Amino acid sequence: MKVVIIGGGVAGLAAAYELLGRGHEVALYEASPEFGGQVRTFEIGGGRLEIFYHHLFRSDTDAVAMIEELGLGDDLAWIDSNVGLHAAGKNYPFVGPVDLLKFDRVSLITRVRLGLTALWLRRFKDWKQYEGKRASAWIRSRVGREGYERVWGPLLRAKFGEHAEDVSLVWFWGKIHLRFASRQGGRLGGLLAKEQLGYLRGSFGRLMDALVAANRARGGTLEAGVPVERVLIEDGRAVGVVLGGARAGEEVRADAVLATTPSPLFQRIVPGLADLGPEGAAYARLLESVQYQWATVMVLALDRQLSPIYWLTMTDDDAPFVVAVEQSNFMPPSTYGGAHVLYLSDYMSPGDPMVEMTAEQLLDLYEPWIRRINPAFERSWVTGTWLYRDRAGQPVVHSRYHETIPPHRTPVPGLYLANTTQVYPEDRGQNYSIRMGRRVARLIEDDRAGQRPG
Repeated sequence: MKVVIIGGGVAGLAAAYELLGRGHEVALYEASPEFGGQVRTFEIGGGRLEIFYHHLFRSDTDAVAMIEELGLGDDLAWIDSNVGLHAAGKNYPFVGPVDLLKFDRVSLITRVRLGLTALWLRRFKDWKQYEGKRASAWIRSRVGREGYERVWGPLLRAKFGEHAEDVSLVWFWGKIHLRFASRQGGRLGGLLAKEQLGYLRGSFGRLMDALVAANRARGGTLEAGVPVERVLIEDGRAVGVVLGGARAGEEVRADAVLATTPSPLFQRIVPGLADLGPEGAAYARLLESVQYQWATVMVLALDRQLSPIYWLTMTDDDAPFVVAVEQSNFMPPSTYGGAHVLYLSDYMSPGDPMVEMTAEQLLDLYEPWIRRINPAFERSWVTGTWLYRDRAGQPVVHSRYHETIPPHRTPVPGLYLANTTQVYPEDRGQNYSIRMGRRVARLIEDDRAGQRPG
């Protein structure tokens, strides 16, 4: 069969790889000039860097398998993580249980409760029991009001804004469970072990390049800079797409169409979905129920180190960014021509005034807080500035989210959707996009073979 894939991010490229490997024909169209989606890269100091920070956990077996399959396994490095919390002008390393005991922003009993709660979530695997429950209420009941207000509450509010109190406990479970899964060996379920994070030398852009090359070598048609205007539906079935941009009006026929776009864009390219009977209306309501937080990342090249911590989480409620990720504490500065590379990341509601700020305005806002991380910081340290935004950066995973996830099969036979709203109970990430893309590819094949309704 022939499948058209809309979107050349991780999920789309992985789906194409799976379909082509099974002997099918694929035409993939990416609207932006580059493939890779959230794993796109840019050059800094002669090296490549992702526009949004990336690493792998030990539990990311699908991504690791893909890297190995494409012959890049020797360049996958596993590095002891170096993380910390920033609170009230002080940086607190947070690598092991001793660091937790030194975290004097909360009482000793709260520190113990924080550690025991993390250990419980690490060992608890039946996450479905947490569906319908709010993380905020559960955290308060386990670590107390102080632990919530000084540690977890600010993080939920920074990431989800006005939705923080309704964030699903399943989402929170996933974050804790995932981090401990990268702690190898040790006692107490990994609490005493070191976390290791994976990074592909030369950037994960190499993985995207390898996927594109492998797909083309298998006979796939992959085109960047070619948007899809709409899905072509005839007699109630998806039969291809109509391209836009410089090729506006050109039709590409296919047996099936897979869209890997954010839900709002999917609705725009499938006009009249809500009018396709009760099932179409119900599916449209699921798509409309999705709310996204914008992801905003500023990348700074500095002429010296800001702090020795790789991943520094900000826990003050008024902090204008969520994390300071110093990439050059993970990969050496020589990777980037000697530059010390710093990501400053934030999540914003669509109406937040910060969404409209320029890089210069954001840096003005961030500067006092960068100085809190390192009081010696001066603007003159900055030798390069880049700003990236994603309107669909983070789906809002509320307590009833599991009831609102659209199926991969849409009400239109031959039309499928695979995007970050559907990776639940996991959160966004290369690993889950690879897994989802390959899984939906097999679903399309099964439907075409008549094993499932299509």
